[in-house]
Amino acid sequence: MPKTRQQKETAVKDYVEKLKTAKGVVFANFDGLKVKEIEALRKKCRQLGIDYVVAKKTLMRLAFKDSDINDIDPVTLNKGVATVFSYNDEVASAKTIGEFAKTHEALKPVGGILEKKFIDAAKVITLSKLPSRNELLAKLLGSIKSPVSGLVNVLSGNLRNLVYVLNAIKNSKS
Repeated sequence: MPKTRQQKETAVKDYVEKLKTAKGVVFANFDGLKVKEIEALRKKCRQLGIDYVVAKKTLMRLAFKDSDINDIDPVTLNKGVATVFSYNDEVASAKTIGEFAKTHEALKPVGGILEKKFIDAAKVITLSKLPSRNELLAKLLGSIKSPVSGLVNVLSGNLRNLVYVLNAIKNSKS
């Protein structure tokens, strides 16, 4: 059953709101995926706090126009396109699509929006290979902690050697 004009206007407003609040947006071609596979992707997205939306390209064009995104025309995107919005992490949507595409060849990223600018599929794939925010923070913390740990090891080594020398002196006098 076709949507009414009011339903379409509501869908465009919802899409515009998602575009404005999302930190990362990925467009993916889902043609060739089975319904069970799409449901599995939707479930994974829900678990990660990511929105998975399928909208008509004409409605997407109106939403882009309302949110001042002029870099992309949705009609140029091939076939059926799903939009994946991530709100907390810029690369979460790209990572989710990238991981799912590894096991489901029919799913292909076709582009995205990062910092209100269109990015092509190659950049989306590159983003999907980046470590997560938590992994990057852990690496940064390890880098900051490393010199301090080295200093502690050097200082404890001197104390340890002093104990060995004192022990050797004690043994030689006995």
